[in-house]
Amino acid sequence: MATNGAGGRPVAIVTGAGGGLGGAIAHALANSGFDLVLNDLEVTEHLTALCADLASVGARARPLAQDIAREHELAAFVERAHDEFGRLDCLVNNAGVSVLSRGDMLDVTVESFDRCIGVNLRAQFFLTQAFAKRLLRDRGAAAPTPLRPSIITITTVAVDDIVGTVLAEYGIAKAGLSHMIKHFAVRLAPLGIDCYEVRPGMLKTSMTESSRAKYDALIESGFVPARRWGELADVGHTVASLAGGALRYAVGQVISADGGMRLKSF
Repeated sequence: MATNGAGGRPVAIVTGAGGGLGGAIAHALANSGFDLVLNDLEVTEHLTALCADLASVGARARPLAQDIAREHELAAFVERAHDEFGRLDCLVNNAGVSVLSRGDMLDVTVESFDRCIGVNLRAQFFLTQAFAKRLLRDRGAAAPTPLRPSIITITTVAVDDIVGTVLAEYGIAKAGLSHMIKHFAVRLAPLGIDCYEVRPGMLKTSMTESSRAKYDALIESGFVPARRWGELADVGHTVASLAGGALRYAVGQVISADGGMRLKSF
């Protein structure tokens, strides 16, 4: 259970909170003792209902609209998030977009490529930068706490050893994001801020819906050693564990929540 050491609850921003994975992450963090700022492109009825649902486990949650691809607005967005509870302790970079059309990389359009790079890499770099600067400005303003601030970024299993042949621009952007995390981890570790990368495997989300039959067959064939789809809660639990300090001294660590998909047996 996370604690800020002062009788209150630490605060996490979750981007892309209107989606299934964002909601699962929010639930796991709430159950671990966090209050939440839930971000998406707009404040929808679903996002408002999620905030109400989290209140049932004692978490305060506030919806906050922001297109993170508008990088010139991100510093102000982080300030608005900070103003909701007067502190920030964790950023979960969960927002992301898929390709506009799955297919041969020889047919990838500039529009789809730029969209993936813009949201899945550029936006997350500048949001992480703005969040880190806010944390550093808070130094000395709040009492020391046993919970180290953290930045947790969601990438994909298809970064190093696995290639999604119909998702080239998505995988390229996520690979850049993976490298970004290492840079922030080295820069921020001396300042007491932990950075982690979480790589989900096959999850039943809107991004995988169009390829559900293909992935069902791969799982059945043993491509995923766990022989099942990943549950959103699997990733949520992983994120909450990291945010709560379960892996102290693991600077820039990559956690694969993929059912063993990255492992190839013979």
